[in-house]
Amino acid sequence: MFGIRNAFNKVLSPSYLRQQTRNTFVLKRRLPPPLHKKGGRPEKLKGRHFIYELVEDTAVKKKDDVKVILNQFVDGVGNVGDILSLRPTVAYRDFLMPGLAVYANEANISKYKADESKPIDNVEFSSPYAQRTMGCLSRLVLQITMSKTQPWTLEPWHVRASFRKAGYVVPESAIIMPKVAIKGPDLSLQEKEFLVTVKINNKEEVNVRCRIHHWATGLERLPHLPFHWKKTMEPLIPEQAPILENMPLAK
Repeated sequence: MFGIRNAFNKVLSPSYLRQQTRNTFVLKRRLPPPLHKKGGRPEKLKGRHFIYELVEDTAVKKKDDVKVILNQFVDGVGNVGDILSLRPTVAYRDFLMPGLAVYANEANISKYKADESKPIDNVEFSSPYAQRTMGCLSRLVLQITMSKTQPWTLEPWHVRASFRKAGYVVPESAIIMPKVAIKGPDLSLQEKEFLVTVKINNKEEVNVRCRIHHWATGLERLPHLPFHWKKTMEPLIPEQAPILENMPLAK
């Protein structure tokens, strides 16, 4: 009896209390109990009638997604008024608890629903991914490979092809070239850097660091400069030098 009382007290001790959980177990009898005659006395159940099989356990059952509505701009996710359907853990941990979103009930939807009549300037960024795209492009060192033997003038399609080689799809219409014409081949331009501007969604603008590299085959080929993107190079256009100095380099 002493042991039972101590165990009982130990279970009820405050240090062992945990947050209450609500679990439901759906069970069914493996063997159905026998029927009895109407008005008769039911037969006594035997041990085999108390063997149950688990049908459902709510603790391991997949919960439905939770719908939340953003109450502020979230980089890479959405703008104010966007409704997200998320797993419960993600919704609570990453959006509801930090205060980035609220439950998408009727009151909150009417409060935070995006007003299509408002001009686009009222939104902080033109898209959820604009800020992240600007950050990636501002740290990029774009190597533009040009011929060492054939004459050329740098045009937007050269820059577009270099972006594509680096893994970015940038249309020519979004590329703003420097006002100074860059022509070659000219080895004095080798590895010198300059800026082009990329316009995102016809709104945000970001400067991208570019460098000319002359390419040729055989003995005409220039030696490779290892980790050139980590090194500061001489600006090709002196007017762009202050901007280049304040831009981050790739790590």
